[in-house]
Amino acid sequence: MAAIKMKKNKVLITTSKFSEFDHSPLKLLEDNGFEYLLNPFERKLTKSEFIDLQPGFNCVLAGLETLDEEVFNKSHLEVISRVGTGMNNVDQQSAKNHNIAVYNTPLGPMQSVAEMTVGALLSLLRKIPQANNALHNKKWNKLFGNLLYKKEILFIGYGNIARKVHDLIRPYEVNVSIFDPFVNAETFKDVKYYKNVSDALPKVDIISIHTSSAEEILSAKEFNLMKDGVYILNSARGEIINEQSLEIFLKNKKVAGAWLDVFWEEPYKGNLVDYSNVILTPHIGSYSYEGRIIMETAAVENLINHFKK
Repeated sequence: MAAIKMKKNKVLITTSKFSEFDHSPLKLLEDNGFEYLLNPFERKLTKSEFIDLQPGFNCVLAGLETLDEEVFNKSHLEVISRVGTGMNNVDQQSAKNHNIAVYNTPLGPMQSVAEMTVGALLSLLRKIPQANNALHNKKWNKLFGNLLYKKEILFIGYGNIARKVHDLIRPYEVNVSIFDPFVNAETFKDVKYYKNVSDALPKVDIISIHTSSAEEILSAKEFNLMKDGVYILNSARGEIINEQSLEIFLKNKKVAGAWLDVFWEEPYKGNLVDYSNVILTPHIGSYSYEGRIIMETAAVENLINHFKK
């Protein structure tokens, strides 16, 4: 009797530089019998590039490329494992219709993004970028800043990353408010819960955005409600903040400073580069060596565990 030939699982890896710092995620794939192809472009794939690459693969370790009905109609995918937490690039209903299992790594980037958020917040408050730039230009400018101690902070979205940020800044005795329709307010005893973001905005000194929504939340109407001298941080989705409104309220000093790691269009080339009180980073919130390895390993484990079911 001829031996039964087992199907080989083949993985298309579309994140730009997978396993760059540690070979162990790839070795984990190899040890569990997976074949794989690394992203040959080392950047975000276009839809047509993904379609051209995907024949013969039943799994994808996905980055931020678009995975929708058109893609699924031309594929034989069984599993999508996102290397990251965001799922806006994946049409999950269409994936379900095509019997494609979808996973992500919600805890993978948590520590990396949370630590960077706190670093950016302290830098804004104490004007570290301005002091650094002045000194690099041989100017001895001794700038006054603000303390984080006992400030009022609003988290828009209170998932894993926001909660980790909260944990990290507890020693500063901050007063925390949250706006998140998807959490049970009774679960958290040390925060003030708002059903409407507009009610919270006049009362807080700092706004830190961590929602997974891609809808605009802060436009001119909301900026007008904010306290003078507010600080804004966004590591979630560029679409949440109306960038034109942000610029207007930076000019009139309603907003004292901002950190943006995400933008309407990336790479970012807009007017905010001209504001010294705005810290701009190129979507690198999760870009720590340790965090990247954790995230990649978790994404691989999602594939392995799927086929163990």
